[in-house]
Amino acid sequence: MTFVDAGPVGAFRITPSILAADFGVLAQEVKTIESESDWLHVDVMDGHFVPNISFGPPVITSLRKYSTKFFDCHLMIQEPSQYFEALKKAGADSCTVHYEVGKTAEHIKNARALGLRIGVSVNPDTPFEKMEPFLGDIDLILIMSVFPGFGGQSFISEVLPKVERARKLIDENNLQCDLQIDGGIDLTTAPIAARAGANVLVAGNAIFAKDDPLQAAKDIRAAGLAAR
Repeated sequence: MTFVDAGPVGAFRITPSILAADFGVLAQEVKTIESESDWLHVDVMDGHFVPNISFGPPVITSLRKYSTKFFDCHLMIQEPSQYFEALKKAGADSCTVHYEVGKTAEHIKNARALGLRIGVSVNPDTPFEKMEPFLGDIDLILIMSVFPGFGGQSFISEVLPKVERARKLIDENNLQCDLQIDGGIDLTTAPIAARAGANVLVAGNAIFAKDDPLQAAKDIRAAGLAAR
């Protein structure tokens, strides 16, 4: 499987979350917002780490036939290393694991061995200091602004100091690392998150639940860019 180029580190990106799309016409949904999608955010849930099940490698394989976008896979699963190879074969370009599942250094090493880009995520109630030791070894930091497992939740503003702290460390240490935020991102919260330092904004319902998803994505991009 040939990987898709992620683009320059630190560039501002809108990443629609397909968890909010209509699964019955998923390829069409993705095509609709393609011109305003920098990456596609793919939430993989196992029903163990989070109380929900979404989709896995077979759906990613099918979707890859219809999209040349960078597949940013967010693994809300208990044993992510077990699935890296299958996800790579399916078409994943990057896998983000949760600090909370443990074995973070091991997961980073295993992803690197397969040539996958690797990110680490922290839940809203996890102190950012827990993941600081890994910052120099990863391609992406994901700050969750909702608790993982379900779309459509409200933005938790208390995570913004984490975003600010992450941005400060990235800039001061010249780290080649993107800073992503996921959860409750819409026209109101996109500028807040961008102002705090996030350069990759994940949006689900705020795009796919709208009558005009493409225009919704454009509007969120404009709101975020205006705040930087």
